[in-house]
Amino acid sequence: MSSGRRYVLAAGGTGGHMVPAAALAAELMRRGHKVALVSDERGVRFPDLFDGIETRVVPASRFAGGPIGWLRAANAMRKGRAQARALYREFRPSAVIAFGGYASLPALMAAFSAKVPAVIHEQNAVLGRVNRLVAGKVAAIATSYADVDRLKPKYEDRTHLVGNPVRQAVLDLRMKPYPALDEDGIFRVLVTGGSQGASILSQVVPDGLALLPVHFRRRLQVTHQARVEDIDEVRRKYAEHAIPAEIATYLPDLPERLAWSHLVIARAGASTIAELTAAGRPAILVPLPSATDDHQTANAREISEAGGARAIPQRSFTAQELAKQMQKLGLDPAALANAAACARSVGRPDAARDLADLVESIDADWASAGMGRAEPVQVTQSDGAAYAKVRA
Repeated sequence: MSSGRRYVLAAGGTGGHMVPAAALAAELMRRGHKVALVSDERGVRFPDLFDGIETRVVPASRFAGGPIGWLRAANAMRKGRAQARALYREFRPSAVIAFGGYASLPALMAAFSAKVPAVIHEQNAVLGRVNRLVAGKVAAIATSYADVDRLKPKYEDRTHLVGNPVRQAVLDLRMKPYPALDEDGIFRVLVTGGSQGASILSQVVPDGLALLPVHFRRRLQVTHQARVEDIDEVRRKYAEHAIPAEIATYLPDLPERLAWSHLVIARAGASTIAELTAAGRPAILVPLPSATDDHQTANAREISEAGGARAIPQRSFTAQELAKQMQKLGLDPAALANAAACARSVGRPDAARDLADLVESIDADWASAGMGRAEPVQVTQSDGAAYAKVRA
């Protein structure tokens, strides 16, 4: 293993991009490498993820809003690329590793033009739009799932299954047993909707839990993450149904909450699935229907087919359906423990290690060998950018 290299990570926008980037950063630094981050204004708002790491905030924007919006986005991308290239001249990275989303595009464009090898990591079970744009120019494509929709077969030789890195605090839960549960014991439920789309959980879950048989309902202890605008109504509903519940807009101790949970009710974001499978926790999943390319439905596929979760389309997610699925899982402790084991069976706890191994294996001379130049990076009209081609 070589040590003392320099790597630039590019991520931004949401925790789904930032958390795996932070996990890789920690692993690379543990190996003696130096890491810098290129992100956007949203990405650097996540506390504690990149403390002590050199960070360059660059402009980035989605190609939306018609011709004026496309022009504005293209100008932001060009400025971001120039700033990233300035960082590369100073930092001299061995490779750039990008985690998808439009915030990573300026850093990738700068890498291509500077002939620095690039690796992309896809957290979802559908290759994202930016990753689709650049797949033909990168040295390697790291995936979180064995089956990834919209990943072209011609990229198979540079595709590597590594999994989706999670925080060490979540990974540590893998070494702990599933919390004991008997037929009369406290049944702990964790409800988390992430930063998007939690309102449907707030609307349905309290009423669904209220439909459970009395002897089951009296055993419940709920932790519910809700949006600020929903929190008062959620609190009122739980009180009305006499269900003990702690409601918060943010759970800084989420790994600890996950540790004692018997069941999780959640969206099917990539980080959520990675944490459920790393820790081994059964779940009822409600994929966000507006997610790009319906990727949350695809994310839920593997854990559901393994028996570790039940996925309910949002159009079918009613109080009655939730109560029915809760009873199928919760009234049989042995079945619930088996579902936990099934969730754990599809976890990839070595994701950060395997991704770091892949990054280290990238030949620093890759760019000079001329690989990946066959396909120019192009933002097409279908991506909302008829304005122009964006090339490195």
